[in-house]
Amino acid sequence: MLLLGCIKEVSDYELVINLPNGLSGFVPVTQISDAYSKMLSKQVAQGELLEDLNSLSDMYSPGTLVRCIVTSVEKSADGRRSIKLSIDPKKVNKGLNASALALGMLLSGFVSSVEDHGYLIDIGVSGTHAFLPRQKAQRYIKAVKRGPDLKIGQNLNCVIVEVKNEGRVVRLSIDRSEVAASLATEQQNWTLSNLLPGLVVKARVQKVAPLGIKLSFLSSFTGIVDFMHMDPQKSVNYSPDQVVKACILSIHPTSKVVRLTLRQAFLHPGGSPNQLPHDRMGAVVEESSVKAFYKQFGAIFELDDGTLAFARLKHLSKNRKSFKPGAFKTGCKHKCRIIDYSLMDEMCIVSLKYQIIEARFLQYQDIHTGDVVQGKVFALKPIGMHVKVTDGIKGLVPSMHLADVILKQPEKKYNIGDEVRCRVLECNPAGRKLILTLKKSLVQSKLPVLSNYEDAKPGLITHGFVVCAREFGCIVKFYNDVKGLVPKNELSSEPISFPDKVFHEGQVVKTMVLKCEPQQERLLLSFRLSSEPALEDKKEYTPKKIQEVKYQIGEMVDVKILKKKDNGLAVSILEDEGNVIASIPTVHLSDFVATCKLLWHCLQEGDVLPRVMCLSNKGEHIILSRKSSVISAVQEEQVVRSFSEIQPGMLLTGYVRNVMPFGVFVEFPFGVTGLAPKVSMSDKFVTDTKDHFVVGQTVIAKVMSTDEEKQRVLLNLKVSECSSGDSAAESFALLNQYFKEMKEIRNLLRRRGEPSGARGLCELVPGKELQLVVQDVKEDGSALFSGSCVTDLTVTATHYHLGDKNIVPGEKTKALVLHVDALTSKVYISLREELLKQRAKQVCVHGSQRTPSTLPSCST
Repeated sequence: MLLLGCIKEVSDYELVINLPNGLSGFVPVTQISDAYSKMLSKQVAQGELLEDLNSLSDMYSPGTLVRCIVTSVEKSADGRRSIKLSIDPKKVNKGLNASALALGMLLSGFVSSVEDHGYLIDIGVSGTHAFLPRQKAQRYIKAVKRGPDLKIGQNLNCVIVEVKNEGRVVRLSIDRSEVAASLATEQQNWTLSNLLPGLVVKARVQKVAPLGIKLSFLSSFTGIVDFMHMDPQKSVNYSPDQVVKACILSIHPTSKVVRLTLRQAFLHPGGSPNQLPHDRMGAVVEESSVKAFYKQFGAIFELDDGTLAFARLKHLSKNRKSFKPGAFKTGCKHKCRIIDYSLMDEMCIVSLKYQIIEARFLQYQDIHTGDVVQGKVFALKPIGMHVKVTDGIKGLVPSMHLADVILKQPEKKYNIGDEVRCRVLECNPAGRKLILTLKKSLVQSKLPVLSNYEDAKPGLITHGFVVCAREFGCIVKFYNDVKGLVPKNELSSEPISFPDKVFHEGQVVKTMVLKCEPQQERLLLSFRLSSEPALEDKKEYTPKKIQEVKYQIGEMVDVKILKKKDNGLAVSILEDEGNVIASIPTVHLSDFVATCKLLWHCLQEGDVLPRVMCLSNKGEHIILSRKSSVISAVQEEQVVRSFSEIQPGMLLTGYVRNVMPFGVFVEFPFGVTGLAPKVSMSDKFVTDTKDHFVVGQTVIAKVMSTDEEKQRVLLNLKVSECSSGDSAAESFALLNQYFKEMKEIRNLLRRRGEPSGARGLCELVPGKELQLVVQDVKEDGSALFSGSCVTDLTVTATHYHLGDKNIVPGEKTKALVLHVDALTSKVYISLREELLKQRAKQVCVHGSQRTPSTLPSCST
C-alpha cells in the first residue's frame, strides 16, 4: 500500500513516520535507497566510519513529508501492530516505467551520486538516467541549510523538466517554487497502477456525506476524503460539482481505493503540515466542546484555543460498558488530555480516560533522571528486564540492576505482569531510551541524585554502584552515565591490598566527592566519608613516594619470592635489601600462556628470579614482568612512551589487557592502550573473541589509526599484517624461547626432588622415543599406555596417531613423544611409522652424539 507520511522522529537506525488517521510506522535505515544501503554495507565490511556516509539526522528532520510503501505489518510483544515501511524509490515508484515519464511529473528521488555539474538521482525507474543540474538545486540547498551540498541518500521532491530518448534520460528540478506549483494532469497519463501519494490534483465533488466526500479527478478516477481531512474552514460548505484542489494520501493495492485530503498544508508539494506547540503535549483541557460524534470511530472536539482534536472510541470512556453515546451530543463539555498529535491529520489526539488525565507520565519527556516510577514486567531477556511504565513508555532494567546482588536466575524472582518500583538511571527522550534500576538501596536512597558533573561539588555524599574493581581502586557509576574513580588509598581507613576481593560489580556504595573537573568529566571519589586522612595512609605515603622515584619503567631488577598468591607472586626487590615489595602477575611470568601457569606451579617461596623488568610503578604498587618479548622491545627502544609518539603502521609488542565481545584491548609498556576491533583480530573469521585471545597473552600489534582528540588507538592483530618481514625467523625465535623456558621448568623440577611423576616429566621432551606397553584401547579408538619411566603419568595416543596398527592390551610397542602437559601430567604420543622413521633418520645423522642403543627404554 502506498501512503503519504510525515517524519515524526529521527534516530540512528530508523525514521518514525506519522501516517493518516493517527497511525504510525517506521522506516529501517536499510530501506532508504540502494545507494545508501551500499554505503552502510561498505562501512560494516571495513569496520571504519566512511566520511561521505551521513547519518539519518543529517539528512532528515521531523515535519518532512515522504512517500512510503508498506512492506509488512507485524504484531509486537504487547499486541500492538507494527507497520514497517520503505521509502526506497525502486519500491515506491515500481509502477512507473521509462515510457510513462512525462513533463511536469512530481516524483520522489534520492541522491545516488554527487558529480561536478550536478547530481545523479535515483527515481527507481529501470532504464532511466535522471540528472539534477546544480543550478536547479541551489535555491533548495540554501533554504534547507543542511550544508553546501546535497548528500547521498537524501530524499527529494523532483519535478521532471525535460524528457529525452523516450524516457531513458530525464532532467529534474527541485526548485521549491516549481515543486510547490506542480499539478498532476490528464496529459501526464497517470494510471491506477502508477498513481502516487503526494500528487496534487484538481477534483470535482461528486457526493457529500456525514463521514466524508466522494471526488472525481484526472477524468477517470474517483476517491474519498474522510471527515478528518476536510478543510476545517469549509467543512459545511462543500456541494456537488464544486471544483477543489486535493492531495492524494493513499492508494490501496488491491481495492484501488484512493484517499485524498483537502487540508491546505498538503496542497503545495514540498510544504510541511502544522505542528503542535511543545508546551501543549500532555496538557489537560478542562473544557472541550464536542463538534461531531461518529459512533464507529470517535468524536471531534474543539479545544480551549479553538483547535480541533480527535478522540478514538476507546478513549471516550473507561470501558465499553461505561460508555454513554448521549454524553457526546454537539456542544457537550468534557475534560480531556492531549496525548499525541497527528501530523498527517493536523489534529491533536485526546483522551477522556480518568487514569490518563491523572497519569504522572505520558511521554518520555515527562520522565527525569532519579524519578521513582511504577511499571509492569512484560519481557525477560538475557540483557535484562523490559518494564512497561505506560502504554507509550517502556524501559530496560539491565541484568546488573535487577537486585542489590547479581541474579543468576531472574525468572525465579520476576514474572511477566509483576508490578515493580524502579528508579530512573538514564532517560533519553530523543532516542526513546529509558534505563531503570531495581536495586533497593538506590530506589529507597534519600541522598542527592548525581546526574551531571557540574553538580559534583567536593564534600557531596551520594549513592552509586561499582562497575569495576581493579588493583588501582574502584570505578563508581551514578545517574546519566556519570562516573568517577575511588583510588586504592580512599577505599577504606584500613589498607586494602586487593580491591577486587572486597568490592564486586553492581555493589551499591556510599561515596563522597573529593574533586571534580566537569570539562574533562573527571571525578575523584572516596569511600571514607570523613575528609581526615587515616594514620595508616600517612605512614604508608612516604615509602610509596620513594618507590615511585627509585624504579623506572624498563629497569631490570632481581627479586625474591615472598608469597604465592592466586593471581601471581608477591616479591621483594633484592637491590633494595628486600624493603620494596612488588608483584609479578601470573600472566607476566612468560610470553606463553600455558607456561605461565606451569611456572607459577613450579616456583616456591624463597626462589630468586633474576632480570625481571619494572612494567608499572604508580607509586602505590610496582608491577614486574618476565615476558621476554616485552623486555626485548623496551631494551631495543621498540616502544612508545606516550600517545604523541604513536604513528600508523608501527609494530608494537604488548599484551592483552581485556577481551570483549567487540574486540581486544592491548596494553603496551608505559601504559599506552589500544583496541583491535573484531574484524582486525584474526585472519580467520571471528565468531567469539574469547576463542582467539586470553588476558595476558603476548601479542604483536600493528597501529592502524589514532584519534588524538579522544586519545584512541585502533590496532590490527592479524598475523598477515603484523610480521616484520622474516616470519620464519620470528617463528623459530619464539619456538626457541618456548623450549628454553620448558628446559628451565624441567631443571626446577629436578632440583626440587619432586615425586616420580614430576621427575618422569623432566625427562620427556617432544621427539623422544619410548618403549611402552598398551594398557587399554577405548571405544573412540584412542589408547592408554604404561611404562617404568612414565609412572604416575597418563600416556595417550589418539586413533589417528595409532596409525594402521591393531594393538591389544599387553602388547609392547615403540612410540614418539608429541607433547607433554606438565600441569595435568599427561603425555601425548604417536605410533605412526612415518614419524618413527623420521626420528630414526635424525638419530643416524647425529650418531656420534647419540645412537639407538642409548635411547631410554621403558618396560613394566
